[in-house]
Amino acid sequence: MKNVYGYIRVSTAKQGEGVSLIVQKEAITRYASQYNLNIIRWFEEKETAAKQGRPLFMAMMKLLKARKASGVIIHKIDRSARNLKDWADLGNLIDQGVEVHFAHESLDLQARGGRLSADIQAVIAADYIRNLRQEALKGIYGRLNQGIYPFQAPIGYVNQGKGKYKTINPIQGPLVRMAFELYATKKYTLKTLADHLYHLGLRNTKKHKVHVTSLSVILNNPFYAGIIAVKGKNFSAGHEPLILPDLFKQVQAVLRGNTNQKVNKYDFTFRKLLSCNACGYSLVAETQKGQIYYRCHTKGCKTKGIKEVTIANFLSKAFTTAQLYPQETAILEELLLESESDWVTKQRDMLAAIQLQKGQLVQNIERLTDCYVEGGLDKETFEDRKRKLLLDTKTKEAAENDILLGQEKIFKRTKKFLELANSLINSLEIANLEEKRELLKITTSNLSVEGKKLIISMRSPFLELTNRSNLAKCPLERGRHRIETGVLAYSDINTSPIVGEPLSKENLRELLNLLLSVVSQLPDTNLETHHDI
Repeated sequence: MKNVYGYIRVSTAKQGEGVSLIVQKEAITRYASQYNLNIIRWFEEKETAAKQGRPLFMAMMKLLKARKASGVIIHKIDRSARNLKDWADLGNLIDQGVEVHFAHESLDLQARGGRLSADIQAVIAADYIRNLRQEALKGIYGRLNQGIYPFQAPIGYVNQGKGKYKTINPIQGPLVRMAFELYATKKYTLKTLADHLYHLGLRNTKKHKVHVTSLSVILNNPFYAGIIAVKGKNFSAGHEPLILPDLFKQVQAVLRGNTNQKVNKYDFTFRKLLSCNACGYSLVAETQKGQIYYRCHTKGCKTKGIKEVTIANFLSKAFTTAQLYPQETAILEELLLESESDWVTKQRDMLAAIQLQKGQLVQNIERLTDCYVEGGLDKETFEDRKRKLLLDTKTKEAAENDILLGQEKIFKRTKKFLELANSLINSLEIANLEEKRELLKITTSNLSVEGKKLIISMRSPFLELTNRSNLAKCPLERGRHRIETGVLAYSDINTSPIVGEPLSKENLRELLNLLLSVVSQLPDTNLETHHDI
């Protein structure tokens, strides 16, 4: 009587709780009795055979190679292997004289015909798995294209079943939102934020503390902003976003900025805010003879340095162009009241503008996809740009919802913006260092230096105020704003701010329509400064 092993397998632990393993074991026992084989050990596996690396199967194969038993009895060929690598390993054992028996198939594997029949069945089993995998992937990507996340809900969301959108967890959801908001303040490291959130009650799916690595995964996951990212591909999600896309972008900027972050012995007002217009590198602050200079350290670059006091003076002049005349402020306040009473018309126009912008984003995504298909972009660049466009689309959708639901909110934002715009110079003068930095991030999108010249790119809606004199210069063409440039340049030669005459009521009405549309698409945080300013 030869000593052999008995190998039984099911694909999942759940199947192992049923009768499958029992049925396999009974069939193998009958086979052993019929052919006078002694089963000295059972290997009971609960792993799929579609992939390599089953621990018990590998342990059994190692023992068979060492001739610890004469052979093995397996229920069926597809119980042994559904990938051709494992089947080839079994074939090598058979060639070395190890007996491999299948209780369900009466095959003589030492004969050419029996071996061929077994090979064919193994190939069919591998093809079955390959087809099953393709169909499963087809179903998964079908869900993803519908905006449905077909996997376990991340922390802060709740599963609602197959084919349904995830919903926000009423307890954990607000805490995850708080994680983004707090990290965006730059007052927390991942470790201190993880500790703080634990005390507030944030837990993972196993009710344990969310540690630093998991918190990093959360803060890097665009799912919370309405974008599904799976295996390097991005999809527009249908679930309710937990945070606005702008907050997600802000957190990403903080995360990237904290990489290899150094402790600064000195802090300067414009640290990491100024770049060289010629070479693109950040200007480095240094103190010489009691004066603070910002210099480009790139060898051979024409941009040598500029005084901090000169930068502050140029910024003050730029902010002057964004401030309204008293008569303009009075007319805008009057027009705001009129606009509130004429909200339905205003709402329709604003929604139409956003629909146009969304349509342009869709076209941009289509052009981007065409460029990728034609080989003009690599996959990583394509997905990175696509994600940014999808986030911009989500921003427009959030603005749409605000317009539909928040008349009072939009006008409140606009009033807050006008108040901030009219106090820009005063805010810049009395603010402390950190408040000045925040103010510059709100009002400008880029500050660069070229030679002795400061180039200021204004951020919308301050851009619209800075360039409002354009409204009086030429007629408006359909589908195009008259305010296009957002760049101001100041040098020692050009020291006077360009301030036009007060606008007429009609021009101010057009400006207000533009401001309402722009302000409605901004998160509240973009219009807030430190309470002391």
